[in-house]
Amino acid sequence: MRLVKKSWRGKGAAAIAALLIMAGCGGNGNNEGGSGSAAASPDASASSSASASASSGQAADLGKVKVVLDWTPNTNHTGLYVAADQGYWKKRGLDVEIVLPPESGADQMVATGAADFGVGAQEGLTLARENDMPIVSLAAIIQHNTSGFASPADKSIKEPKDFEGHSYGGWGSPAEQAVIGSMMQRQGADVNKVKFVNAGTADFFTAVQKDIDFEWIFYAWTGIEAEQRGIKLNMVYLSDFDKRLDYYTPVLTTSEKMIKDKPDAVRAFVEGASEGYQYAIDHPAEAADILIKANPDLNADLVKASQAWLSPKYKDDAPRWGEQKREVWSGYAEFLKEHELLTKDLDYDAMFTNDFLPQP
Repeated sequence: MRLVKKSWRGKGAAAIAALLIMAGCGGNGNNEGGSGSAAASPDASASSSASASASSGQAADLGKVKVVLDWTPNTNHTGLYVAADQGYWKKRGLDVEIVLPPESGADQMVATGAADFGVGAQEGLTLARENDMPIVSLAAIIQHNTSGFASPADKSIKEPKDFEGHSYGGWGSPAEQAVIGSMMQRQGADVNKVKFVNAGTADFFTAVQKDIDFEWIFYAWTGIEAEQRGIKLNMVYLSDFDKRLDYYTPVLTTSEKMIKDKPDAVRAFVEGASEGYQYAIDHPAEAADILIKANPDLNADLVKASQAWLSPKYKDDAPRWGEQKREVWSGYAEFLKEHELLTKDLDYDAMFTNDFLPQP
């Protein structure tokens, strides 16, 4: 399995189409660290009830919920599998089922209530909010953007200006050309000299030996796999060229309705996930074994190497795992506006919340 940056669109191009055309349910989200709006604020009586149960040593029965991944299982998801395996959700009274995404993608399932929680990305959630899909980011799974444009070293693509005269394999989103063009422009290069090819689901390692020169990948998976194959890659990371492209990918998501109706379940889910990712930060080898046990078809050596690389990056320089900043959400949206890919103003405070994270 490869993990390219196409994963932000779910499992296929249909997810992007769904984000762009689907009419949402409206409503307001809550904001960073504060009480949030009325539509998103945890219900006081429900929270009091949960607190009383916790103080008596018994977790309230919060029922069963479903979390949908954004891709096939990989080390972006390790903390979720750890939370399930180690009983971090169970001790909080929550029964969590982890499921794979359909072709329409995780965001649509979360927005429609087909799943209570999901793994998404800031890119997709921003487009969803533009189309009135009331999805909210609950936590940043990885603190900084570890994605970038990868190419075999023998193609000599070391910086954005080197994209000229080469073929890029993507999935046909206007955002791809905007990102690549913006990076190239900073070096006086011309994006019109790049050949854009729809790579579909072609394997990265096969594609770059044929008609593709570079692709957008998560280094933690495809990059580590290249290392294991003995293939030297050149990486051009987005965050090195525009601070606004150092956005959150992936994130944990839910709907405004879930926050309003079941705040205790949301809190239990986020706290359990937080404990799971902290375990993966502190114990990468053991966490990798848990992911492999739950998904035995995965390449065990790749999982272990990927986990060792990624574990320190979950929290990185944040005060706690999952912490999100308003300027990161506004920065990426402003980038999209600049390139005319976002057509209306968004309420950035409604797009994410830190309210359900454990206190640092």
